[in-house]
Amino acid sequence: MMSAISRTDDEPHEASEIIPNVYQLTIRSTNVVLIVDEELTLIDTGLQGSSAGIVDFIRQLGRSPEEISLIVLTHNHVDHVGGLAELKHSTPARTTIHANDIGERGNRPAARAEDIDIRLEGGEVLKPMGGLRVIHTPGHTPGSICLFSPRTRLLIAGDAARNGRKALHLPARMAGSDMRQAAESIEKMAELDFSILCLGHGLPLTEDVQVKMQGLIERIKD
Repeated sequence: MMSAISRTDDEPHEASEIIPNVYQLTIRSTNVVLIVDEELTLIDTGLQGSSAGIVDFIRQLGRSPEEISLIVLTHNHVDHVGGLAELKHSTPARTTIHANDIGERGNRPAARAEDIDIRLEGGEVLKPMGGLRVIHTPGHTPGSICLFSPRTRLLIAGDAARNGRKALHLPARMAGSDMRQAAESIEKMAELDFSILCLGHGLPLTEDVQVKMQGLIERIKD
């Protein structure tokens, strides 16, 4: 796993290569994921002002931000969609989010209906990584989604779960729209055959991931 820290406009960001050609970039404690294929795919856009760090990292890889063809938003909260407007101005990317999160009013949403090119319902298979499955995992927001790559056993889960020091947790109650749905979504995620879990905040989980998921499910049921 490659790891590096760089700085753009006095804003430090940390990047790691999760698997070959898939990078997690952390800016102001929020993660975005960059998939590097023939075209580039960006998952989430961070807070407003994050675009400079994203563009800088893409250029460090020897690629151009104009190669971003798709931006996928895991949910409509400002720390995950705040950089969208800036990127829409500088890239030709089409933007997609679950239909239930268009107009979502929790936690100051920043993605508007006019920003969205493709409305997801769940069950779609996107082109990146040889087929990236869209899993509807409501709870944190009505339209929260996870993205699952069966080929690489990678699950990108946004804020559908939180990574604590020793265990996984449900989304924060103060930010969650429906904790019952959030718990049901964890059970749905646990049915997938994944070995790497990327969340909206914190480091990727690469060890004992399913054990930690089952531990969370057991605590939910207690």
